Amino acid sequence: MTQPHHPSDPHRLHPAGPQPVGPPPAGDAGYGAPVPGPQAHPAPGPHSGPGTGLDPWRPGELAAPPHAPVGLAMKRRNPVAVWLGLPLITLGIYGLVWYYRIHREMAEFDPRRQVPVAGPLLVLLFLGWTVVAPLVSFYNTGRRIADSQRSAGLPVTCSPVVGLLLCFVFGLQTLYYQTELNRVVDAYRAPEGTRIVLPG
Repeated sequence: MTQPHHPSDPHRLHPAGPQPVGPPPAGDAGYGAPVPGPQAHPAPGPHSGPGTGLDPWRPGELAAPPHAPVGLAMKRRNPVAVWLGLPLITLGIYGLVWYYRIHREMAEFDPRRQVPVAGPLLVLLFLGWTVVAPLVSFYNTGRRIADSQRSAGLPVTCSPVVGLLLCFVFGLQTLYYQTELNRVVDAYRAPEGTRIVLPG
């Protein structure tokens, strides 16, 4: 009568069949080899690819040059809403907010240029009664928008003289200026605040 094997008996049979005893054969990497851990994935690089605006001429076609100037993308806005819709809804407050924000965005778009942020708004708030000071401010805004177009490598189409004259035509300077700013935004097609590369 066959006696059952003790668990420590080297001749006992494994339920799956006889198992090898001793060191694994040479070249048998699967026998007793450590299980590889999770593969490390490289950290995502900077915002790049088609439509991100990393390339100043044709986004996504060329690699960004080293040490190129970097700025932040501006926000695209509806010119009609900027000119008429939102100012009517907010009783004119949005016009002041818009004026402040476009100057802040132009300053962040190209840090190489000195663009005042709060100064133009303060002119409208405290020197609006002079009439002349706001007109000078709107003229200078047109110059800054033209500079932003140059920074983006675009043909300059914004005319501060046209913007000044439109101040006397139902306040159309806001519609005109926002249309010109949208040309800069469309050149990069990047979300607001995205890091973009400017022409050197």
